[in-house]
Amino acid sequence: MNGKQLRTLAGAFALAFNATIARADEGMWLYNQLPTKILHDRHGFDLTDAWREHLQESSVKFGTGGSAEFVSEEGLILSNHHVGSRALQRVSTAEHNYLRDGFLARTRAEEIPCPGIETRVLVGMEDVTDRVNAGVKSGSSDAESSRARRAAIAAIEKESLAQTGLRSEVVTLYQGAQYHLYRYRRYTDIRLVFAPEEQIAFYGGDPDNFEYPRFDLDICVFRAYENGKPARVKHWLKWNPAGPKDGELVFVSGHPGRTDRLRTVAELEFLRDVEYPGTLARLKRSEVLLTSFSARSGENARRARNDLFGVRNSRKVRDGALAGLQDPQLMAAKRAAEEELRTAVAARADLADVGEAWDRMARAQKEIAGLNRDYEMLERAYGFNSVLYTYATQLLRASRSRTEPEGERLEEYRESARASLELQILSENPVYADLETIKLGDSLGWLVETYGADDALVKGVLAGKSPRERAAELVQGTRLATASARKQIYQGGAAALDAAADPMIELARLVDPPARKARHEIDARREAIRQAHAKIGRARYALYGASEAPDATGTLRLSFGTVSGYQEDGHAVPAQTTFAGLYERAASQDQRPPFDLPPRWIERKRKVDLKVPFNFVSTADIIGGNSGSPTVNRQGEFVGIIFDGNLQSLTGDFLYTDNQCRALSVSSAGILEALRHVYQARNLVEELTKR
Repeated sequence: MNGKQLRTLAGAFALAFNATIARADEGMWLYNQLPTKILHDRHGFDLTDAWREHLQESSVKFGTGGSAEFVSEEGLILSNHHVGSRALQRVSTAEHNYLRDGFLARTRAEEIPCPGIETRVLVGMEDVTDRVNAGVKSGSSDAESSRARRAAIAAIEKESLAQTGLRSEVVTLYQGAQYHLYRYRRYTDIRLVFAPEEQIAFYGGDPDNFEYPRFDLDICVFRAYENGKPARVKHWLKWNPAGPKDGELVFVSGHPGRTDRLRTVAELEFLRDVEYPGTLARLKRSEVLLTSFSARSGENARRARNDLFGVRNSRKVRDGALAGLQDPQLMAAKRAAEEELRTAVAARADLADVGEAWDRMARAQKEIAGLNRDYEMLERAYGFNSVLYTYATQLLRASRSRTEPEGERLEEYRESARASLELQILSENPVYADLETIKLGDSLGWLVETYGADDALVKGVLAGKSPRERAAELVQGTRLATASARKQIYQGGAAALDAAADPMIELARLVDPPARKARHEIDARREAIRQAHAKIGRARYALYGASEAPDATGTLRLSFGTVSGYQEDGHAVPAQTTFAGLYERAASQDQRPPFDLPPRWIERKRKVDLKVPFNFVSTADIIGGNSGSPTVNRQGEFVGIIFDGNLQSLTGDFLYTDNQCRALSVSSAGILEALRHVYQARNLVEELTKR
């Protein structure tokens, strides 16, 4: 992030804290705790159960970190190009680069299977807070409480899976004040239908990322299949061909990844002083490595593209978040808000036991800071950056979990998660030895820098070789690049693991004990934080009622706002852009990358109505993970798809204001105009517009 962008972000914080503004539409709301009164009083909208159910079951979680939506009764799924990019990269080859050049299936037979992609639809929610807490005995140590809570959650998930057959997951809300059981319908046969060229999907490239005005056709279309046929879905979004009007109320239904608005000052200080600086160091190191690798050839660039895009995007997000936490005004406001709450708690005799929660949390957070190195490098495997190492760890832990009681397993190896885990391990996906070698070699080098060359674990990992030599040996010696080899080992269990004599598995076996130890120690401290947050959350509820949505957790939420421009540097920024603006932007930059247009966009310009809206912004409250979320109107009709936030929205991890923070969407009108006149995708348009 450059100096001008950081100054703009700092200005956004100043506006947020110094201006008298209504935080009118803040909130990423649970579908079973929607703000019906707020919507009625503020926007004159009466939210019905039928409207809620339809939007909930039209909304899709795509893969492990994005959002999407059903847009036809025959299983058509719409998401972002950048959300679907991993699938596009996996089905691409050196001869057919669908990520770069785009793709259109003109018949169902041409739709391309995308292995390893899972989509989920939330079909049920249940508050299980009392059941989870009942398993934790008073007076237990933090470690004992953590084990008991894991066991209670595992039992609930296993019971739900057995009773319903649905993917079942207990979600922690309000940092531990509530626990809800979510049940999902899964689709694992996902096929590619359409993707535009990357150049128009990510028009303006990295310079325009998190900027506005924008001109991106950031969409990708897939289809869910069941039993070899297109899935027949009951709930799907009808298409509004006109898009939204300025000032119109809109709703966003998606899976925001993480916010920290209800975190204590001690937790924010940990993010500021430990977690974010460490994360940025790792991301910037990876960015240099992948940029250099990509520059060597076009094929290298194709292979590394998805990794590099993710690293660059994450780096910008963390740069913005860290800039916020380093802003004295933000931290002063957070301290003032916390002190106000503590004062209110101290004045209530019935809340006398809550006061110690903040101190307990601060102690636990300080202990986590001391344990963070091992947790990040070993358990999160930042010292072992390789998909092959990930496979090795998954195979090792999956085998061990079969001999463990359900309640003692790591959560990703519970019975309730088995189907998703097997999809990850057993799907055939391309693995590039050269890319794996440089990534693993560089991360092993970082491991040496972090622990020192004389550390016993480091010596065991390197086995007398340099990081690059050891990485090459491991990548060349492992059999885990093929799904057939992984399947044989997975099904054979411990005996097959031993017989494999695979160097990557043996590396994972060496690292697993200290990695598990780090995880369990962190989990124990997080249990203390959960218990403290639960007390604070109950106190906040007693004082203020259900006036705040919980922090984002990667689960389905509903946000709302209005289509609205804003003021920046004394200039009015319009709510919507048009196709005319796209062509003017390209001309003003003399078609220089990354502002050049794909050839077909130039060739077919005369066919396009330049007045049609392309992108628009709204005051809806979003964060990373909302990418691909549908934007709908009062009637529940699709009017756009979220693809980004503006620079000012990077404050959204810690606070929301509707002064300048904006959510960016591709307009439904713009999508249709491009499909009709640029891509001539007649069959797809007919399916999307079917009522």
